[in-house]
Amino acid sequence: MGEMIKVGMADLKLCKSPDGITTLGLGSCVGIALRDPVNKIGGLAHIMLPDSTKIQNNSSIPKFADTGIQELVNQMVRAGAVQSRIVAKIAGGAQMFSFQNKSELVAIGERNVEATKKKLQELRIRILAQDTGESYGRTVEFFPETGDFIIKAVGKTPKTI
Repeated sequence: MGEMIKVGMADLKLCKSPDGITTLGLGSCVGIALRDPVNKIGGLAHIMLPDSTKIQNNSSIPKFADTGIQELVNQMVRAGAVQSRIVAKIAGGAQMFSFQNKSELVAIGERNVEATKKKLQELRIRILAQDTGESYGRTVEFFPETGDFIIKAVGKTPKTI
């Protein structure tokens, strides 16, 4: 077992076997774990918002689904991954607060999941598994060696997807 690399909010990092990678506090945010199963190069992005084009003076690439996922793929390819082999697992996108009016701002978790799926589809990256939605936060751990994506939530049994 190698090192456990930590990914912050609006952040992304690469990971090579035997290391693992983790991020805490996925509420409405989405954790996107990408992996080339042949050479065991992986990465994890912790995105906060769906679309970078809706924010003026945006300089945070990992903060958004559209730019963060693309950047993670680019970094993986530079590290030796083959884009056509990359597969994904995703978690998060919770509806953390309940309101009567489901405005665009309130439905940010759902919009993050939709934007994530759209970008992965554009890049022809298949989603192997997901644990999204609901109304609870998640912490995730990802292991590029095996592809295991472990989801932990308060009061719930950890699960591996």
